[in-house]
Parts: sequence; C-alpha cells; structure tokens
Amino acid sequence: MFRPSLACVLSLLTGCATAQQSPDHYRAAAAPTAFIAAVVFVANGAGDSRAASQNLSKVVAETAAPLQIETYVWSLGYKRVVADEVDHDNHMTQGRGLAGAVLAYRHAYPERRICLLGQSAGGIVALSAAEVLPPDSIDRIILLSPSVCTGHDLRPALAASREGIDLFYSEQDRWVLGLGMRIVGTTEEDCRVAAGRVGFIPIINNPTDAALYARLRQHPWDPSLKRTGHDGGHYGNLDPRFLRVYVLPLLGGLQF
Repeated sequence: MFRPSLACVLSLLTGCATAQQSPDHYRAAAAPTAFIAAVVFVANGAGDSRAASQNLSKVVAETAAPLQIETYVWSLGYKRVVADEVDHDNHMTQGRGLAGAVLAYRHAYPERRICLLGQSAGGIVALSAAEVLPPDSIDRIILLSPSVCTGHDLRPALAASREGIDLFYSEQDRWVLGLGMRIVGTTEEDCRVAAGRVGFIPIINNPTDAALYARLRQHPWDPSLKRTGHDGGHYGNLDPRFLRVYVLPLLGGLQF
C-alpha cells in the first residue's frame, strides 16, 4: 500500500501539481479590451503559487471577457508553504492590505464590479480582507478549495459582499485538504477540517445571521464535472475549462 511521506504531502500543498512556478514577481494582466466591467483580485495558494491567477488570465484572454485580473501577492515566499498556511498574523496583515487595495480601486473606478477570488490558503486572505471592508463594498467572493476551517465565521465577509460567497469544494480532496490538513492544520489554529473539503458550517443565531448566510452558495464536486477537467482533487477547479464554465460567469455576469 502506498503511504505518502510528509515531504510528499507538503509538496502537494505548493500547487506545483498543476503548474511549474518560478520565483519571479508575475502580475496577471487583463486581456486588452475596450471595456472593463469588473476587477478580480486573486489571492493564490500558499508558497507563492500563481496557478489561479495565471489560468484565470488565460481564460479571460481567450474569451475577451471584460475583466481585469489583479494578482495580490501575499505569500511569505516561494515554496514557503507551511509558513503561509499557519502564519495567522500574516493572514490578517495581508487581508488588511488587500482591503486597502480594494478601497483604492473602488475610489478610482466606482462603476466597476469588484470581486475577490481566494484559492486554497489564499481563501483566508480574501475573507480577512472582506471582514474589514464596509458593508456591500464588494460584489462577490469566490473560494476555490479553501484551506479555511469549516467553522470559520463568514458573517462579516458576507456582509461586505453584495452578492455573497460562492464556495467550490470537494470531498475527493483527500491528500491536500484531507491528510495535509490533519498534519499541518487549516489556516485557523486548532482546526483540522477544511471548508474546501466539506463546506462551511453556517453560524445562525438570529434572523440577521440567516439573511447573511442566504448569500452563501456551496457548490460540491460531482463526477459530471470531469468533463471540465475537474477530477475532484485540490487543483481540479483550476483547470481553464472549469474556470470558463463555472467561475467566469460569476465574475462578470456574462456567459461564455
């Protein structure tokens, strides 16, 4: 029976399973277009992975979608996967930095939609940004396989997002968000169960909470998604075919 080593599991957490990364300072750029309807701030996965923003930029270019893709670089360094996962102070600091970028963009382009996309550990950065933003100050949050605790309190982030949060998760994510989280832990202390594998548990104490959690849409993986290249694993929802069919319409309100 195959028994993965700790080194093997940690290597899976880097995101290198989907794309070879390099320690440059790449920033995703929008495809040339006469009209930009929305900006998408992307917080990639741990270890300074850039797969989410690179693949999304590819899809935007191929479809000429009216989107501007901005990579928010929050990582502590190239391949510093475990540090990025467990450094909670950095999550909060980078979340505040992303919130500042959002407010500056809103001031410069008040007519454009603003969306946040967090992949894997980048999910906590996107959520931390939303949690310190004013109510209804952004349009939508998309989380792809977030290594955020299933019990994370989403109420502040939901209040900040007019259209709420879309979570794409998969119980088939057994290595990175299964075994990996049992070894390293999620982005919250003392939690070993990731929402990117089982979904978020709503925290509803009153009608206001219920109204906020009505903005949460949780999309589980199922075998029919294999046609888009999503095999249920941690990196499946980064396949450009999946992004084109399921994520792009949520960002710009357009069908491709």
